Amino acid sequence: MKRLLLAGLLCMAHLLNAQNNKEHDRRFEQLGTALPTPNAFRTASGAPGYKYWQQQADYLIHVDIDDENQRLTGREKITYINRSPEPLSYLWLQLDENNKRHDTDSKKASASSLKNAVKTNRQGEKSANIRALSRHLPRTNNLGTRITKVTGANGSMLKYTVVNTMMRIDLPEPLLPGAEYSFNISWWQNISDRMKSWSRGGYEYFPKEGNYLYTITQWFPRMCVYDDANGWQHKQFYGGGEFALTFGNYEVHITVPSDHVIAATGELQNAREVLSEKHYALFQKAKKSYDKPVVIISQDEAMKKEKLKTKDKKTWIYKAENVRDFAFGTSRKFIWDAMAVKIGDRDVMAMSYYPKEANPLYEKYSTEVVAHTLKTYSKYSLNYPYPVAISVEARNGMEYPMICFNYGRPNPDGTYSESLKYGMISVVIHEVGHNFFPMIINSDERQWAWMDEGLDTFLQFLTEQEWENNYPSRKGPPHLIVNYMKGDRKGMNPIMTGADNVKQYGNNAYGKPATALTILRETVMGRELFDYAFREYARRWAFRHPKPQDFFRTMEDASGMDLDWFWKGWFFSTEPVDIEISNVTEFKAFSSPQEETAQKKAAYERNNEILSAARNKEEGYVFAANRKPGLKDRHSNRKKLFKPSKSQIDRYKELKNSLADDEKEILNGEVHFYQVDFKNNGIIMPIILQLNYEDGTEEIIRIPAEIWRRSNTNVSKVFARKKAVKSFLLDPLRETADIDESNNRFPPAYQPTRFELYKSGIKKSKSSGKKKKKKNS
Repeated sequence: MKRLLLAGLLCMAHLLNAQNNKEHDRRFEQLGTALPTPNAFRTASGAPGYKYWQQQADYLIHVDIDDENQRLTGREKITYINRSPEPLSYLWLQLDENNKRHDTDSKKASASSLKNAVKTNRQGEKSANIRALSRHLPRTNNLGTRITKVTGANGSMLKYTVVNTMMRIDLPEPLLPGAEYSFNISWWQNISDRMKSWSRGGYEYFPKEGNYLYTITQWFPRMCVYDDANGWQHKQFYGGGEFALTFGNYEVHITVPSDHVIAATGELQNAREVLSEKHYALFQKAKKSYDKPVVIISQDEAMKKEKLKTKDKKTWIYKAENVRDFAFGTSRKFIWDAMAVKIGDRDVMAMSYYPKEANPLYEKYSTEVVAHTLKTYSKYSLNYPYPVAISVEARNGMEYPMICFNYGRPNPDGTYSESLKYGMISVVIHEVGHNFFPMIINSDERQWAWMDEGLDTFLQFLTEQEWENNYPSRKGPPHLIVNYMKGDRKGMNPIMTGADNVKQYGNNAYGKPATALTILRETVMGRELFDYAFREYARRWAFRHPKPQDFFRTMEDASGMDLDWFWKGWFFSTEPVDIEISNVTEFKAFSSPQEETAQKKAAYERNNEILSAARNKEEGYVFAANRKPGLKDRHSNRKKLFKPSKSQIDRYKELKNSLADDEKEILNGEVHFYQVDFKNNGIIMPIILQLNYEDGTEEIIRIPAEIWRRSNTNVSKVFARKKAVKSFLLDPLRETADIDESNNRFPPAYQPTRFELYKSGIKKSKSSGKKKKKKNS
């Protein structure tokens, strides 16, 4: 019985070990069931299938901003077109503003602790931070969307149910495929102070002159996406995972105080009515100014309006076609400048709106950066198709079709640091870039944050580098993600994680996917192949709803490369990159039998010298053969041990005559052979190896990742060179995000300990102190 049990355990251990090894060696298997099965809606090539469909929602909205009470009142008519093959008994809409309510599920489900509020000193005494503690007090507010009426096109009341940040409208009869349905919603909501809640939309109050700057976002009941992959996408809005939205056409009438200026999605329809003659003329002039922005409303004019505060109202009318959302900003504080940008054969208006507090940074850079971003993103994805692109300074960063809200406010005296300047430029690039991902290539942000944030951050990096030489980009270069990748994997998620479940949102949604795409472009695929495939993805899915599998499959389909191993490592795991040089073996052929025997003799004598030296150290030591004179052999000739025989010389000559010229170079000792052993401690990656030669020159060799396909952990590669190699260096340009560079050199480089570095730092400080004393004396 014991034998049977032991045999069973050994067999199980063997199976488990084999399974573990198999798991580790499956990195070159296809993703297979990890991706949804291709079908007539989404093909195996990554393109939309011949049965692909998507819904449409058109909006006619009237909205009024009450500047006295910070309240928004609106009414809308939505026309929903059902292009799906299924009849729909109800419609789902989003009420994102409900996430600001005091009793929302996102607040109830938010974990909290007293860690930052209560501190304990070494004596065990506790101290409290009152401000931090106050955040845990139960509070009430009067925020959220207040629905007052929902009716059909004929005025009949429709039944609706609000579920936190979602609302279901029950239809009087099913909406059949190919049919459309119109209905009306009336609502109001108090506008929140976004500077206290740091929410995406709301108002900023300027107490010095008593004015408001409004950023109105997620402000109207919007249709949820209904598609072939999920049915209704009605995941609740918890504030993290952003938006999944349906394309449609908008006509929006916005009523505000008459001295306000509005920046909005779409094109202004009644510019002559809402602008003065002077401002209208400047607006028209800006449409023909390609070299620099035209100031339409100056800082002096905005400052005068800050003091007057008229109570009269005007209605601005905007139209936008084929957009997924609508947002606007309004204030009497806005300075406004604009210029034209040539994109393909079309003119696009690049515009900026900002309060005086954002100058001089915004008047100098904002619109120029908008124009640069449109050109660069168009080059790498597709030509920007919308008529305008707007940057609004609002002390935050958030994106919507044709308009985005950014930060970058200098000190009150107008001074600013380099860090603030580059931060401002970067956020404008990033938020304007979101016009491409996800406003045009319309991915599901609520589920897959990386599909817009990661792709956008990747193109942001390229755009920054084309803005200025050695631009200090904060995301994109592989070495910048190393600290995150070498961290505790318990605090990480794979990139392919739902947006609301991500532990480190910035690294997971922005930094790591942007780094992965940079490596894919620069190291794995090469720029030409990558750029072609990336543009093909943008072209295929412009104004559609792509999923992750559509991106992965298109990149492979258009490039002709199998990249499943790359997606597995970078997108489906949390493992880092860690390749090392474990050993190097050198070999050089002997040029003749004489050289071979000469080297043998030299080695023999060298060993004898070592042994003799060891023995001679022992006082009075006498070798055994010298103790008795009769043991000494006077007839043998030691030299013959190292003399090649005639047959050896004949065989050598015969071999030499049969060799080709390059083989003779090996025989003549002109070629150095190096076997380099590599060990992989992380995900699969190409090997980039630099050979540093003794003559001071160097060579970089690029080995495809497929070298690991039969062994994911250990491989060897032989290099034959006519020059002697002094040292080897892995990843010399730091392009793979290798987390441990200490084992990337052979011979290994000396790594000082932290204590040694600390001591050297003390010595340097002491020596610098002595120099200062001498100067003072």
